[in-house]
Amino acid sequence: MQTNKYLWNDEDFDNMSWHDCKVYGIVFDNENYKLIFDIDYILEWVKPEKDNIYFKFWVAPSTLVFENVYELDINLSIYDGFEIDKVFRSEPKEPRNKDYINRNIEWSWHISSNQGDITFKSVGYTLFIRRNPILTGEQSLGLTARGGISFNEESYTKL
Repeated sequence: MQTNKYLWNDEDFDNMSWHDCKVYGIVFDNENYKLIFDIDYILEWVKPEKDNIYFKFWVAPSTLVFENVYELDINLSIYDGFEIDKVFRSEPKEPRNKDYINRNIEWSWHISSNQGDITFKSVGYTLFIRRNPILTGEQSLGLTARGGISFNEESYTKL
């Protein structure tokens, strides 16, 4: 799979799927009010060919950055990894610091998983695809294949 899009944001929200994206790390940058995730983003689920019953997946190591984050609540019970099930946004409103951040809408975000939930307020996100997607029989690449953990906020085409 060749993709021409290595940088996604909240304007792409309705065209993105988060199901089964593995999370490798989470950091809160309190100096810049960012919530940052290191994930394997699944760009495409490939349907099985006729003699196979298993899907394949185009997966890329990615950095997901939510901006202007506050009211962060993390309620997770992680026992064997952490995969995102769905990401919801609701309650659009004007940000309380609109004049300083140059954004007009703030959302209530809810990241759900089988391991629990993360909720917060944010004006939106940017997803940085850090390298070309890899076709795999798994929904994640694994720590070694993806080059370890990274919170790098640069997309592949800018590296």
